Amino acid sequence: MRVIVKGTFAEACVAVAEIIGDLVRRKPTAKLGLATGSTPEGVYDHLAEMCAAGLDFSGVTTVNLDEYRGITGDNPVSYRYFMDKMLFSRINIDPNNTYVASGVKDLEEELARFKRKIYDGQIDLQLLGIGVNGHVGFNEPAEKLYCTAHVEKLTPSTIAANARFFAHESEVPTEALTMGIGDIMSAAAIVLLAGGANKATAIRELITNDFITTAIPATFIKAHSNATVVIDRELAELAGYR
Repeated sequence: MRVIVKGTFAEACVAVAEIIGDLVRRKPTAKLGLATGSTPEGVYDHLAEMCAAGLDFSGVTTVNLDEYRGITGDNPVSYRYFMDKMLFSRINIDPNNTYVASGVKDLEEELARFKRKIYDGQIDLQLLGIGVNGHVGFNEPAEKLYCTAHVEKLTPSTIAANARFFAHESEVPTEALTMGIGDIMSAAAIVLLAGGANKATAIRELITNDFITTAIPATFIKAHSNATVVIDRELAELAGYR
């Protein structure tokens, strides 16, 4: 696992965008696994700028990590809405080549569709964030972790962390559809981006020892043959990484 430390989080976002941009230039039909939340916003801003400068996304396909259960895609707090606003509407990608799971369709059928989208051609690069408790996607710490796409019950800490996107914490969904750990690990490359003091414990467990544990799901990416973690200097210092 490679660790890249940048001076600021903004610089870390640019570095991740450039990794994605380089892939798209080399492989115009690349398949990207994408993430949501505040962490990748800077990445998507820079990708939009790169597209305006000539980077071509017309042949790219995407599949997203997760979506809240019970929220429609036109709801401003949904991950489909987020992706449309933050990235898809700002680049020249074919909307039909983008996939975010539906949180309101028949659950069994949608999970089957989700799995088909993940494995219909290998994901070339999976972008990840990391939760305060070490989750990736919505794979929460547990005694056992799911391998494939499934419905995950969100922990109180995850609900509290996501409450900033809602009018009140009580409005945060308690379940989400998410890729499993095996789905994430099936990507040809993984890039995990993190910033913020509240991520220090999770990042410390990820980059400063050799242990893998279901108590910190992100640690499983240590077993991937092509995984990169990109963080800023402040977070690196807080995590004890030199």
